[in-house]
Amino acid sequence: MWFKNLIVYRIPRGWDVSPESLDERLRERAFAQATSIEERSVGWVPPREGASTLVHSVQGQLLVALREEKKLLPAKVVTQVVRQRAEQIEAAEGFKPGRKRMKELKEQVRDELLPRAFSLSNDTRAWIDRANGWLAVDAASAGRAEEVYELMGRCIEGFPARPLKVTGSVAGAMTAWIQAEDPPPGFTVDQDVELKARGGKATVRYANQSLEQEEIARHVKAGKDCTKLALTWAGRISFLLTDRLEIRRVRPLDVLKEGAGDAGDSGAEERFDSDMMLMTGELAKLLDDLVDALGGEPPAQP
Repeated sequence: MWFKNLIVYRIPRGWDVSPESLDERLRERAFAQATSIEERSVGWVPPREGASTLVHSVQGQLLVALREEKKLLPAKVVTQVVRQRAEQIEAAEGFKPGRKRMKELKEQVRDELLPRAFSLSNDTRAWIDRANGWLAVDAASAGRAEEVYELMGRCIEGFPARPLKVTGSVAGAMTAWIQAEDPPPGFTVDQDVELKARGGKATVRYANQSLEQEEIARHVKAGKDCTKLALTWAGRISFLLTDRLEIRRVRPLDVLKEGAGDAGDSGAEERFDSDMMLMTGELAKLLDDLVDALGGEPPAQP
């Protein structure tokens, strides 16, 4: 149930959209399997297995899921078949097919092979917290999160979400925390760090290793900034923060896992809802504290 990554957007606190109206709007772009001639299909699916609704709602917290289906048609396979066809044409006609004909041949081969290609599907979930003003996508890449964000915008007229921004430099804040050994209140620095040269490619990474202040100071003095930093919040959630304000490798710690275990005898749906409430409640507080630690958000533009 827990999101593994967070790419975060801001929505107005108290955004007036009901689960029912959101479900209705998302159904306009519900998932449909790719046809025999389509390489890819994208659309909304129920976020909970066995459910019929596209929006799962628990005490005001909303969960949605976007499915991507792709046909697996390796380029090497297409190239091999095209080469064989080209050799047959040359043998029959006495000359190699030209560039235009080769392009047409490649398109023909792809159309023939697509119906026999295997399909791979992947779901990306997004959490909407209307009370606290968060939209968070469980995506490891900004591109995947952007697709969720853009498709939601096509479904919802006047979609109010905007990428989360903070007033200061995220890299500058993380660099200061490790340089001074002074993380913000409620956070502790863990043992994974990446330092990258400003305007260059030189990179230093520490993994599961204690940070030596002399080394850190030397790298900072040489013009490197902290671009990735492992942190723990309130002894409850560990994560990796990047200079792009992406939150990766989200992991609930034992104190939260023990709390989740209390619902062990309940049914699957009740357990799903319990896990969802625990996750969204904790992540909402984490995001508030993290934004404060990074200097807050810039004033809203008139």
